[in-house]
Amino acid sequence: MKIAVVGATGLVGSEIIKVLEERDFPVTELLPVASARSKGKEVAFKGKKYKIVTLDEAVTLKPDLAIFSAGGSVSKEYAEKFAKAGTKVVDNSSAWRMDPAIKLVVPEVNGNALTKEDEIIANPNCSTTQMVLVLKPLHDRYKIKRVVVSTYQSITGTGVKAVEQMENERAGIKGEMAYPYPIDKNILPHIDDFQENGYTKEEMKMINETKKILDDYSIELTATTVRIPVVGGHAESINIEFEKDFDVDEVRSLLATQEGVVIKDNPTRLEYPMPIDSHGRDEVFVGRIRRDESQANTLNLWVVADNLRKGAATNSVQIAEYLFKNDLI
Repeated sequence: MKIAVVGATGLVGSEIIKVLEERDFPVTELLPVASARSKGKEVAFKGKKYKIVTLDEAVTLKPDLAIFSAGGSVSKEYAEKFAKAGTKVVDNSSAWRMDPAIKLVVPEVNGNALTKEDEIIANPNCSTTQMVLVLKPLHDRYKIKRVVVSTYQSITGTGVKAVEQMENERAGIKGEMAYPYPIDKNILPHIDDFQENGYTKEEMKMINETKKILDDYSIELTATTVRIPVVGGHAESINIEFEKDFDVDEVRSLLATQEGVVIKDNPTRLEYPMPIDSHGRDEVFVGRIRRDESQANTLNLWVVADNLRKGAATNSVQIAEYLFKNDLI
């Protein structure tokens, strides 16, 4: 298959190329796509070098699949151009996620919703992806009424400039600021733009995307998203109220059998998931599994995943794998 990776020089784009190689996806020709200023530079893939091409050039080359990770404005302008040329598009931006005509997919959760007719497929927000993978088996068994989630998100979710800002601060160097305040030795209760309701776009993404992926708009959700000075790995404290009561051991069993989830939960030995555990891994790690003793039918979980992997690159490649294995591409 001829595969285009749009945004190939960015953090997520580079990771997509790495994941395609690691998972031995059947790529016959790679088209690394970036802005005109990167044209002619080379990207390594499976021992070969591929020259970066522009978006317009990539459209005319008619790849079988294009994985986008270049921001919403690029996706809005070019995803349909690729689709009209006969290319399947998997998009990492927020541009198409809430479009009623576009599927929003985590393969282990709702991959079976995909059809041959789906020309553009949206990849969820990274913090949503790791959460719904855990919520899915619990919702199927106990029916979720309400979710309260607080996130602790890596600076890699912002991009290269954020990593450079933190490294500069740690080295005592003045440089370009990705954030309005210092991030080293600090946390920012602010991810993406603030909305009229006082929530940020990131918080509203988690709320709206979760309902769409689980296909249940009766679930009540509220979110607080926070940026922390960590390179690689998002963590989430999730409080879930169910319609039915649950057994904690059964919860463990349900999560342990969910594809893509790993239980790391042994408080007596101080074993619980941390961002450092998830770095470079595709699994979603769950720990601190316990009943909320302040309210009936309510559970507390701690969930950690690498935001560049399962939160973005790996999920995109898994969508591509699902399309390929099910002859949808």
